[in-house]
Amino acid sequence: MTAPGHVLIVGASAAGLSTAEALRRNGHQGRLTLLDAEPHLPYDRPPLSKQVLAGAWEPERARLRGQAQLEALGAEFVRGEAAVALDAAERAVVTASGRVLRGDAVVIATGLTPCRLPGQDGLAGVHVLRGLDDALALRTRLTAGTRLVVVGEGVLGGEIAATARGLDLEVTLAGMGHAVLGDQLGAEVGGLLTRTHAERGVRLRLGAAVDALTGETGRVTGVRLAGGELLPADAVVVAVGCRPATGWLEGSGLTLGDGVECDARCRAAEGVYAVGDVASFVHEGLGRRLRLENRTNATEQAQTVAANILGADRPYAPIPYFWTDQYDVKIQAHGLPSPVAEVTIAEGDPEQRRFAALYREDGRVTGVLGWNMPKQARLLRQRTLATPPLPPA
Repeated sequence: MTAPGHVLIVGASAAGLSTAEALRRNGHQGRLTLLDAEPHLPYDRPPLSKQVLAGAWEPERARLRGQAQLEALGAEFVRGEAAVALDAAERAVVTASGRVLRGDAVVIATGLTPCRLPGQDGLAGVHVLRGLDDALALRTRLTAGTRLVVVGEGVLGGEIAATARGLDLEVTLAGMGHAVLGDQLGAEVGGLLTRTHAERGVRLRLGAAVDALTGETGRVTGVRLAGGELLPADAVVVAVGCRPATGWLEGSGLTLGDGVECDARCRAAEGVYAVGDVASFVHEGLGRRLRLENRTNATEQAQTVAANILGADRPYAPIPYFWTDQYDVKIQAHGLPSPVAEVTIAEGDPEQRRFAALYREDGRVTGVLGWNMPKQARLLRQRTLATPPLPPA
């Protein structure tokens, strides 16, 4: 493959920016264009639900790079301009203003769009948290009220609840699951995290569906559960998951499923690649398709995409990894822990809130988790997940 003269990257968050930087490190001297719907300089998302939301960081501290570093990249940044269409065969992207950008290679890094509850868009005081503006708007609301309801017991919901309790708000956490992160980490670890939230004063309403949001004069006043209970609220955060931001790719010629469907090289079509949360790729070690929503994947996958754009033939086959910080709890999860796996404690003691655990399915280790034990979790990952490879699904 001939190295492309112009690489057009749609999305300038962690995955898109990391791809641009990897291209330069690997010797790409041609044009680079990063198109992004947001007007802000590239920023990191994990601090949004913690340090930025808490007010411990000003927005500038969440920036991925300073102005001088971005200028040194030698790239054109087109900010505040959303992509609305792609012709994959022509590698042409149309923006909301009608501008057409073409590249010899196109990288799709548009990330995720948060899911919403019916009726929430018509009520003030109902928030999602995906971008910097979302975090700042929610931070303002939290300083003006005392009662917060978080809908969603996953990673984001748990982090927001923990941050809000740190601000001394009355917090209720509601969700369909029976434990915080139970769907990701299983009943044992999820149950311990649920206990941690309860000990910190979070009111838990788990295993209950949301029936409706209530409001007066256009402002939210509470969340009604399916059983009839009303959870009063000055503000509500909806954290019920996200979907890949692929609506603009309808009719592009790409295959869209749970994200942009790519091969093992993260290639969606000739000269078109996807990276980060939006990319659904074939994991050769697992023998199945994966889409990973985490910060580590965004930067690691970018290295493979950049190398393949420049002519390599490198499959992307990572050991998945994610982390979450809630209160003084730091959880690192390697591999594919699941609620159906058998969990055994390898080191430490859950009652002491410091342990490392192994997840097994069919006798094979499929995941490693550290609860305030990052070093031990890394060592277990190296011993148990690197060789032999994770089992096929």
